[in-house]
Amino acid sequence: MAALDERILACRACPRLVAWREEVALTRRASYADEDYWGRPITGFGPVRPAVLIVGLAPAAHGANRTGRVFTGDRSGDWLFASLHRLGMASQARSVSRDDGLALVGVRVTAAVRCAPPGNAPTPGERDACAPYLVEEVAICDPPVVVALGGFAWQSALRALGALGDAIPSPRPRFGHGAEARLTRPDGAPDRILLGSYHPSQQNTFTGRLTEPMLDAVLGRARDLAGGPGVA
Repeated sequence: MAALDERILACRACPRLVAWREEVALTRRASYADEDYWGRPITGFGPVRPAVLIVGLAPAAHGANRTGRVFTGDRSGDWLFASLHRLGMASQARSVSRDDGLALVGVRVTAAVRCAPPGNAPTPGERDACAPYLVEEVAICDPPVVVALGGFAWQSALRALGALGDAIPSPRPRFGHGAEARLTRPDGAPDRILLGSYHPSQQNTFTGRLTEPMLDAVLGRARDLAGGPGVA
């Protein structure tokens, strides 16, 4: 995993994303004007062999692109880590910086695209350039349960799992909140489960499309399917 992280951190494959992440790091948001922005790709965070792998879309321009840790420092992360804390899978309910002491047990968080994209919308080419990183991370982690936050992450997770030889059901599983797909693994290991949740973005949480009980239900289902990982 350390070798994978080094390659991710050095990546400059997508000129548009490199330019954007670095521009944001220089101009900064007024409320963070005194902070040093990360302005680089982000890696996954959590145990290397988790029971549950959570896949998001991409780092937020003033969230992980600022703090250097996935889902850290933005409202989406506030929702995600608070839910994991309620479920006993995170040591604290909020994450504000990459050195704030947050520990995850039994769960790892990552993203389909590793650089902050303009408008939070990667192009198909940028998605494809980043895809091998997710494939390799999933291969190393080998999680029995994967949670996709949003439709983009759902499709990215399906592609990564298919690339590793997992049998994708037909018809192809469709994303939805609470969606659940069972994938047969090629090595005879127990089936892998892919779960879907609406992304905890402000456009979902502010409108009530995603509520705390809804997010807890999906992540709790993932925890239970994986055997109940939690903070010791």
